[in-house]
Amino acid sequence: MRVIATVGLPGSGKSEAAAVAAESGVPVVTMGDVIRVECRDRGLDPATHHGAVAKALRAENGPAAIADRSLPIVEERLAGSDTDIVLIDGIRSDAEVDRFVEAFGEDFSLVHVAAPADVRAERVAARGRDTPTDAGGESLADRDARECGFGMDEAMARADVTIRNTDSLDVFRERVEALLRTGPEAIDDADDTSTGDADAGDTNASRL
Repeated sequence: MRVIATVGLPGSGKSEAAAVAAESGVPVVTMGDVIRVECRDRGLDPATHHGAVAKALRAENGPAAIADRSLPIVEERLAGSDTDIVLIDGIRSDAEVDRFVEAFGEDFSLVHVAAPADVRAERVAARGRDTPTDAGGESLADRDARECGFGMDEAMARADVTIRNTDSLDVFRERVEALLRTGPEAIDDADDTSTGDADAGDTNASRL
């Protein structure tokens, strides 16, 4: 059994990694879906209230609240799949890392998907998700600050391996495919030691 989770700031490429997994037949559990469901349960629009509801869930139920709600889904996907691997899309705090390590031990690994701020800004802008609106939209800088406020920078520092998403899309997808086939050891050492304009918390990855 292998449970691989991704962590990274907005626009780094986590969703693309999840898409590669899904295309490969690997079940994907997207932690943001838990928040979107909660938004709808509260009669709120996920597009404009996602961040506020995420904060509320953690305030009401503790810093690992999203992981707590995601854990049964992960276990269900493991039990109901022909594969022995699940990808968790979107770790956002060290408390969430703790919860999954507690549940899966050495079968759990954390992957930091990293890209420089200017590259991420271009990607997010291309998706039309970096324009603040009166309805409550956030700038990329605001989103970065919110995510790090949850403890994402601490989570990124605990990653087993870093995949730097600064080359072509094909190269990034190949790295993710290798990760899924073999595990974190498949990632080239250059990904772990790259330097340059990096995300906050994008340091040489350390073991959990």
